[in-house]
Amino acid sequence: MSDFSALLVPADAQPAIPLIPLAAAGLEAWLGAQPERVRVAVAAQGFTAAPDTVAILPGDGPADWLVVAGVTPGALGPWALAAAAARLPAGRYLLSGELGQAGLGWCLAQHGFGRYRRSEPKGARVLATTSLAAIPAAVAEAQATALVRDLVDTPASDMGPAALAQAVIDAARPFGATVDVVKGEALLDQNFPAVHAVGRAAAEPPRLISLEWGDAAHPRLAIIGKGITFDSGGLNIKPTGGMALMKKDMGGAAHALALARLVMQAGLRVRLHLIIPAAENAISGNAMRPGDVIATRAGKTVEITNTDAEGRLVLCDALTLAVEKAPALIIDFATLTGAARVALGPQLPALFANDDALASELLAAGMQAGDPLWRLPLWAPYHDMLKSRIADMVNSAEGGFAGAITAALFLEKFVPASVPWAHFDTFAWNNGDRPGRPKGGEALGLRAVWAVLRSRFQ
Repeated sequence: MSDFSALLVPADAQPAIPLIPLAAAGLEAWLGAQPERVRVAVAAQGFTAAPDTVAILPGDGPADWLVVAGVTPGALGPWALAAAAARLPAGRYLLSGELGQAGLGWCLAQHGFGRYRRSEPKGARVLATTSLAAIPAAVAEAQATALVRDLVDTPASDMGPAALAQAVIDAARPFGATVDVVKGEALLDQNFPAVHAVGRAAAEPPRLISLEWGDAAHPRLAIIGKGITFDSGGLNIKPTGGMALMKKDMGGAAHALALARLVMQAGLRVRLHLIIPAAENAISGNAMRPGDVIATRAGKTVEITNTDAEGRLVLCDALTLAVEKAPALIIDFATLTGAARVALGPQLPALFANDDALASELLAAGMQAGDPLWRLPLWAPYHDMLKSRIADMVNSAEGGFAGAITAALFLEKFVPASVPWAHFDTFAWNNGDRPGRPKGGEALGLRAVWAVLRSRFQ
């Protein structure tokens, strides 16, 4: 994880290069107030103030120059200055106007996953601003996003269940949180049979990772993340193309851990319960088979119709554990279905919720934070698709209909209607480069949820 605190600083008397955000509609008026040399330089660079464009303009002396950055009209959004932060030379810049949410992109444009490849450092681009209140929030959210990206980008060879457990322990240490890890055969002894069934074929034993923090007198908040550290599909093996990105199948766990860290860092008035079921869905002689019937912590039985629908199995044990503690709110993140990506594409997480007020709050927060969500229904008639002739339910409905919905309905069976619950079927990945958002692991839905939690429990 990166430390971004040196990249956003309060404006002071130190020399700094002016950075002026400019929307296309205001370009002509701004140019009218500039000397001829600036107008010539703008024309020479073909700068039209289109979003994500930058022009470096001369001044009266070698140190007297300025930068204009094209932005969309209105308050600066999260990624408004990301292109500028990536393209400008190292140095100190002074922002003209309010920072808005743009500190996030300024920081993340300077973050990269460098664990396995050395690169020449470009040098820091420091942004000074008079928007003092916006700095801590931007730094905290950038650190949380970078944590998600780094965890997801790490290959399964270095991010198995043990490494994921260690990441939770490392995050807990500065805040005095307690972490309990149930491993391997102990999962059966402590009644996490579905987690065990999914992970028992792997060389590295599965784990149930549980973190608790905060005052027991405060409302209990459960945050759950799917931690499948690699998904081969099991005996229903994925094709080569479908397996290529499966190091990211622990992206839900990465989101959950980053959100838990934000909660602890901000000292929210909650009793936090982070739960991460961690396993590799592998193939061996003792792998879970199609047609098997497995037990769950809730006592419900599940007929396995598809071993590649394993995420919901580990999550059902985690949800049951959370419910046992009588939470005021449950949030879960999972890279659960390809069906959600078919419906919404890579940039929109699917939101399911059993509480309309909670869903509305999350959707509004996502739009405000520039972290959009899209609600899909928990369509009750589709519960029929999950019926089994020999068990309480199947883990995967037949046919290709409503795959994201039936997966969410499976999870809903383990959450009482009286407990507010939101489920995020997120991609956790950028499939192409955008300013501040390189191809690779990504936090999608994290900041929307964080805004709601901060509003409720600050």
